[in-house]
Amino acid sequence: MPLRVLAEICDSPPHPRIQNPLVLLQVKAGITIWPLGTAAAADPNHFRKKSAAKEFPVKLHSGLRHIFTSSASLAILLLFSAAGAPAQTQTESAPPPTSPGQAIPGTTGTAPFSGSVPQKLVPGVLPLSLQDAIQIGLKQNLGLLFSAADTRSARGQRWQQLSALLPHVVAAPYIAQAEINLNEQGISQFGPLKIPPSDGPFSFFDARAGITQTLFDWKEISAARAASQSLKSAEFTQKDARDLVVLAVGYNYLQAVADKARVDTAEAQVETAQALHDQANDQLNAGTSPEIDELRAKVELQNRQQQLIQARNDLAIQKLSVARVVGLAPGQEFELTDKSPYQEFQAIAIDEALKRAYASRSDFQAASSDVRAAEYVRKAAVAGYYPSLGFTADYGIAGSHPSTSTQVNDVRGTLTIPIFQGGSVHGDILQADARLDQARERLENLRAQIDSDVRAALLNLESLAQRVSVAKSNIDLADRTLAQSRDRFTAGVTDTVEVVQSQELVASAHEQYISSLYNYNFARISLARALGVAEEGVKEYFKGQ
Repeated sequence: MPLRVLAEICDSPPHPRIQNPLVLLQVKAGITIWPLGTAAAADPNHFRKKSAAKEFPVKLHSGLRHIFTSSASLAILLLFSAAGAPAQTQTESAPPPTSPGQAIPGTTGTAPFSGSVPQKLVPGVLPLSLQDAIQIGLKQNLGLLFSAADTRSARGQRWQQLSALLPHVVAAPYIAQAEINLNEQGISQFGPLKIPPSDGPFSFFDARAGITQTLFDWKEISAARAASQSLKSAEFTQKDARDLVVLAVGYNYLQAVADKARVDTAEAQVETAQALHDQANDQLNAGTSPEIDELRAKVELQNRQQQLIQARNDLAIQKLSVARVVGLAPGQEFELTDKSPYQEFQAIAIDEALKRAYASRSDFQAASSDVRAAEYVRKAAVAGYYPSLGFTADYGIAGSHPSTSTQVNDVRGTLTIPIFQGGSVHGDILQADARLDQARERLENLRAQIDSDVRAALLNLESLAQRVSVAKSNIDLADRTLAQSRDRFTAGVTDTVEVVQSQELVASAHEQYISSLYNYNFARISLARALGVAEEGVKEYFKGQ
């Protein structure tokens, strides 16, 4: 059947958290089997008339938008995927390794919290605990460094606003000599008197120190207060960035610990599969077992070896991500010293957790400061209608020559009253109103998001604690099942099918436990982040585990 593929460049803007543009993949498929020799099989259009196409969207990270339209395209895709996919018996698959630069849950995107400024190379193998990784990340992580630079920039903007209210003192002494061309000025004679074409030279000297001071300007006062609130917002944002660094480092470190546990599990499974193959081979040579049992055991051994190769590769890639987030030197060898601990979490009431979160979350405090800054910006805009009062004065010496100079001074006060400014003040007020509305809306949105984060973290912890308990019990049951299956195979009661199935159960049980334990520990960090105490919470939850 014909397969039509239409590809076009996707010009939609990328998602703020995803650097590659999104592409919509639509597969239209209506599957009907027609016997050969019928009218439906002979007429390609007959299928289009009879079959109803169904559409479903799938979002992919790519730069193209593919639209597959074919009656059999879905079936072909399913057949190819089934043929190319290895057999899986695990009920909970392992998460893919995070490549350097991948998005980190709970942060603002792939950059800059997934990057860092590398520190100097440490000779040998660096032992790296979770606490050590966090401390290095708080110094080297790119997101925190950028946030610190933003704080310095906000502090500079505040000084710029304050300078309009502070006195300005200048000194500009000068000495000059000039000669005037009278003909250029149109002066050639005065009545019967003929005037020379030029006059001079003249000399001038002036040396004064001047001061300019704004006595009252409500617009500048409000603008300075807005800049102070913006500085507070930047400082809170920098503090919040520390929590995001802890979240990013914890996510990658715990993922690497989980990958290391998967490698250990895969090595144990290879040893078990090797022992089963050796036993089946011995029974084959002894004539007590058919060749199919030995072949089946060999296939199982090679499958486990492939999983071990993949697990080691995943760990190596994940360690690269850890190094990038933490800020280790390129090529730095390090060893993960912490394991995945399990400690029962003391549940807290939702009301108490929310109260603590609203009081501690730095991003919420930053958003509140943004609202206050926007309010001052609006006051500054309205103050464009108000008069202002200024003061200027200077004192020094002046004359035709420094030797003949005398003391001079000038003192004046200026009252500036705006009468008509062409609608600029009205435009400033409209912009300030829009900014204030946006700041308030962002604050309310963040308030609801914090509520959602806290509730989700508590629900995840409760659920994952139960999953860890069940998964741990399931490992014991699977190990007992495998031991009995091997005993039955040794006694000749069963073949290798039962043993291989038992091995699959053991592998699945271990994967469920590793995934559950990793998710549980990361949920604890996520709860600390949701409460606004990630840095302190990790020190409390993971004390050199």
